[in-house]
Amino acid sequence: MTAHFTTTRQIEVPEGLTGERVDIALMRLLGLSRTRAGELVGQNGVLVDGRPVTKGDRLQPGAILQIDTELLNEQVLTGGAGGFESSADPGLGVLFADDDVVVIDKPVGVAAHPSPGWTGPSVTGGLAAAGHQIATSGAAERQGVVHRLDVGTSGLMMVAKSERAYSSLKRQFRERTVDKMYHAVVQGLLDPLRGTIDAPIDRHPTQDYRFAVVSGGKPSITHYETLEGFSHGSLVQIHLETGRTHQIRVHTSAMRHPCVGDLTYGADPVLAAKLGLKRQWLHAVRLGFKHPGSGEWICVESQYPADLKVALGRLQEGA
Repeated sequence: MTAHFTTTRQIEVPEGLTGERVDIALMRLLGLSRTRAGELVGQNGVLVDGRPVTKGDRLQPGAILQIDTELLNEQVLTGGAGGFESSADPGLGVLFADDDVVVIDKPVGVAAHPSPGWTGPSVTGGLAAAGHQIATSGAAERQGVVHRLDVGTSGLMMVAKSERAYSSLKRQFRERTVDKMYHAVVQGLLDPLRGTIDAPIDRHPTQDYRFAVVSGGKPSITHYETLEGFSHGSLVQIHLETGRTHQIRVHTSAMRHPCVGDLTYGADPVLAAKLGLKRQWLHAVRLGFKHPGSGEWICVESQYPADLKVALGRLQEGA
């Protein structure tokens, strides 16, 4: 018997997912957790070529997935039995998009992709909810993701929508040709006012949730320039040559000038409270890359979000 949905989204199974399980395919295409994908199938929210399936069924070449968007959206709003948070639209601002790439202005509190233990929204889930189909290349639950921003860091992040874009952008990051510029407010005044931090980074030897400058860690290079100094901090422009996890936060902390508000890496909680900050003052302001298709240089810029503007204003006023 063929089932019918009131509202549906149709997706042709891409070549890279031929032979894959239905739940895994949904996870990769929509940015869902595997548990959520399985429950959506179990609630008869997915048809393949017009017929109900089980989560373990394998997809055939050219098959058409039909997804009950009413049921999917209902689960997003209520959280569902398994906590279906990762596809909730987190209010991503799409600043550039075509068939190959989408560049978004990531808000604070949004993860790059679903991961164990994370119960908040994700970039991949938000893009799926907005109707963007992203590349299937990459490790499980990270398809299309070519670089990441911390949950507590806002600003520009791009995701590959095509397989050629994924390969090209990963290569550009590997060859360090992507222009990644950040602005940070750090405690105190950096000395010298501009320079390069070249210090290897790896996991903290005793605290797994942190990273640190560690002998034998991965090579990590950060270029910085002070833009403005205040009584209790400095606005700094930062170019990343490498892209290690927490790199800016680790390097500034190692210089004893942690990002204001970054309590994980030693920032002053009193100053953070005074400025109204509940996260590190760190924003990805510019992202430049060679377009995977046209070869054109694409440069996208982002403005500071409200919480960072307020904190910076208070510093400028002498707080």
